[in-house]
Amino acid sequence: MEKIYMDNGSTSFPKAPNLGKVMGRHIDTNGLNIGRGGYASSFYLEQAVVETKERISQFFECGDSRNVIFTSGATMGLNMLLFGLLRPGDNVLSTSLEHNAVARPLFVLSKKGVSWQQIPASPDGTFCLGNLSKMLENMAATGTKPRLLVAAHGSNVSGGVIPLQEIGALCNDLGILFAVDGAQTAGTQSISMKEGFIDALIIPGHKGLLGPQGIGALLVSQKMAAQIAPIIYGGTGSRSDSLEMPDFLPDRLEPGTLNIPGIIGFGHALSYIDSLGIDAIREKKAKIGGRFYEGLSTIPGVTCIGPDMSVPRESVFSIVFSGLDQGAAAFDLEQSYGILTRSGLHCAPLAHQALGTFPQGTVRFSLGYFNTEKQVDTALMAIQRIATGHK
Repeated sequence: MEKIYMDNGSTSFPKAPNLGKVMGRHIDTNGLNIGRGGYASSFYLEQAVVETKERISQFFECGDSRNVIFTSGATMGLNMLLFGLLRPGDNVLSTSLEHNAVARPLFVLSKKGVSWQQIPASPDGTFCLGNLSKMLENMAATGTKPRLLVAAHGSNVSGGVIPLQEIGALCNDLGILFAVDGAQTAGTQSISMKEGFIDALIIPGHKGLLGPQGIGALLVSQKMAAQIAPIIYGGTGSRSDSLEMPDFLPDRLEPGTLNIPGIIGFGHALSYIDSLGIDAIREKKAKIGGRFYEGLSTIPGVTCIGPDMSVPRESVFSIVFSGLDQGAAAFDLEQSYGILTRSGLHCAPLAHQALGTFPQGTVRFSLGYFNTEKQVDTALMAIQRIATGHK
């Protein structure tokens, strides 16, 4: 039985072609360190790392490749941002649909004197600018203002995509820092830090960017760079005579040995994304996503959570099987039809509470660039059989 992978919201698969070979070749032939060795092969490798940073900076219009900080993934990048920026007395806003990579750090910080409020989502899981405006008006009336607004560009539960430029422009006008969790959209949606007035963009390499696990990046504006403090301390290969962390980027936020094989793989995957073109990726995913959503609408006993296809959204579809245990339905999808999905709360309990699917959760189908129309049709057939009890 052919396995059909539809869990790209967790990690993409397959990855960019030849990713493993490129990373393996590096490990086997030049698996050295950078910033620690005074020899030509180390300098050559450092240049490859710098070039990957420059590619990332250009891809997301960061403005300065020195403001690209490599991390172990989006979770680490978000922790570096939130714990490195927020202090007791600060006010922070997020949406009500955030992943635990945002919600858990903010929960901890809220116990330490940071005020955290959530912007209510619309019933279909989309972002409502009116709700944000009303919240900001209420805060202004009490003489308070958020220091930071942090939001996922795309929900990993509803698939809804927030309007970056409108939110960023509003934050910019009011002097509010704007941070974007790009976990679900980097590599599949166009993201410009410049056009979106984004002060921090957090991305993983292993999802839409088709790279390896264990590598990601925190991209910061000059304004953010001046305010964020390190939360990890150690060697940087620079200013080794001082016990203070260097006062310049990327060294101030990038201590220790980097995941160089991951960075090499990250760069290779970005080159592949560039060769395809972000518009072509988005169009293909929208096509198969539309086919899937339309098919779902004809199946009795199944409810799709989130916005319809008339608004910008990711190809992430959370469905509820009426009268069935969602985990059992996902198990049946794999065992009987070879379809790999994810059931439960998807590390986003706040989103499920907002969408009315807590605590049972949903079965999530997250489609990727390599999924086909044939696979979509097979999945729809399987969903119909399970929902109607005809296996």
